Amino acid sequence: MQPGPHNIVLSWDDVDRLIDALLPKFRGEFDSLLMVTRGGIIPGGMLAERTGMTILLTAAVDFPALMQAERTSMLAWPTFLQFPADDLLTGRRVLCVDDVWGSGRTMTAVKNRVSAAGGFPETCVLHFNPYRSLFGSTRPDHYADVTEAYVIYPWEIDRGADKILTGTIE
Repeated sequence: MQPGPHNIVLSWDDVDRLIDALLPKFRGEFDSLLMVTRGGIIPGGMLAERTGMTILLTAAVDFPALMQAERTSMLAWPTFLQFPADDLLTGRRVLCVDDVWGSGRTMTAVKNRVSAAGGFPETCVLHFNPYRSLFGSTRPDHYADVTEAYVIYPWEIDRGADKILTGTIE
């Protein structure tokens, strides 16, 4: 697949460079790393390996299907299909990792849930798209790059061009 005017295709070397760009942005140590499925699994694993973090958690968040013309559906409440127990989050500094902050809904929901459990979340993504964000000036705490393009990561290449190019993968 070739990059188009509104999408970019990354290599594994590109992802390594993005991880390298994130590492100096972290201040202090985290107690745990919370990977948001599916997009955050690989960058989260890479960050855990590079930082030596050993307490790795996962969260699966689902939003109702969106209708193209209905922007109000972007404000729907999420369903947490999987989320760590509160006692794994309470009083802990948690790095919440996903691949991209597009609308910001997923990371905002995860951050709020960690905060509600008494944790201290910091959000981290490879790419931040401020042009799609629904949260005004709110940004991820840590991000490697800013883009308005649709990013296709190397682990997504085999999912099928129809799903990647139509944006049904988030």
